[in-house]
Amino acid sequence: MKRKTFGPVTSQHVAQLAGVSQSAVSRTFTPGASISPATREKVLKAAREIGYRPNAIARSLNTARSRIVGVVMSYFDNQFYPQVLEALAQQLDELNYHLLLFVGDRDGNVDRIFDQIMQYRVDGIVLASVSLSLELSEECLAAGIPVVLFNRSEETGIASSVNTDNVAASRQIAEFLLAGEHKRFAYMAGVADSSVNLARQQGFVSALEAKGVQDIRVVQGDYDAQKTARAAQELFSSSAPPDAIFAANDHMALTVMDVARYEFGLRIPEDVSVIGYDDTGASGWPSYALTSASQPVTAMVTATVALLMKQIESENIEPEQVVVTGALIVRHSARRPHFGVVEKEGLSLFQPQEVE
Repeated sequence: MKRKTFGPVTSQHVAQLAGVSQSAVSRTFTPGASISPATREKVLKAAREIGYRPNAIARSLNTARSRIVGVVMSYFDNQFYPQVLEALAQQLDELNYHLLLFVGDRDGNVDRIFDQIMQYRVDGIVLASVSLSLELSEECLAAGIPVVLFNRSEETGIASSVNTDNVAASRQIAEFLLAGEHKRFAYMAGVADSSVNLARQQGFVSALEAKGVQDIRVVQGDYDAQKTARAAQELFSSSAPPDAIFAANDHMALTVMDVARYEFGLRIPEDVSVIGYDDTGASGWPSYALTSASQPVTAMVTATVALLMKQIESENIEPEQVVVTGALIVRHSARRPHFGVVEKEGLSLFQPQEVE
């Protein structure tokens, strides 16, 4: 019979009804705590009868752990980040941690909402698509709160990071387009000062220049659909439009494809090849079939959670920079070269070193 009361139901009420100590109730609701199956069942039965739920806030005061990980993210129109968010929530939940989401500004700086994050006594912070100033990075380090940059990096090395090899992947994209005998190249840039954009631009441009290509057009899409569309219109309206475009992410690459087809009547890949970065869900849709450098979401999230847990549990923050291996997934948005494309597990990959 349920307890008739208008007051809060406490662990003491559960202990009285189950005929056990309060510490037994506490151990029942503490993952990994030692308690006999029979006692655990008695406690759970009593809790169900009177509608008891543990108070996570009170527990965090007792243990000095909130079991909350703050996640700061923006650019939700880029399908990559909703996929990351879902994977993070699932993996943290399996470890009895909870994700608290904060939406960052599009300028990529999280300093404005830093105080809000810290007020929730988070055990760790993941910054995806945003970055933290040196001053606040040092504050987190001093407070013993690990920070992991996801798909971002910073020069000081104070925070841990998880990325793919942006420079190497972008070089491979340049090699792919050169092997496809393209002549006029353009790079659709993301936010100019973001770490991943700078790395992708550097890799792409340097690989082309090493092969003697000097006229490489760089236009700003800023990871924004409208800006990307205007930049694509500028490219295709020029007297010598590019026949190969690498966009810094898939979201911009798909926009470029739409502008090319529906505003300029161009054929893809016959008139222009388009390549993206991320390999998000829409890239595999038959209507786009976008060739893209993959960022393996599951592997990147697993590495991020592992870094966080290691630093939270050891209470020793030693920043680590993790690079997860991706691949250039070849579909139909770019002309295929005569060499270097191999078939693996149902995917076409550009790996020229394996067929030379």
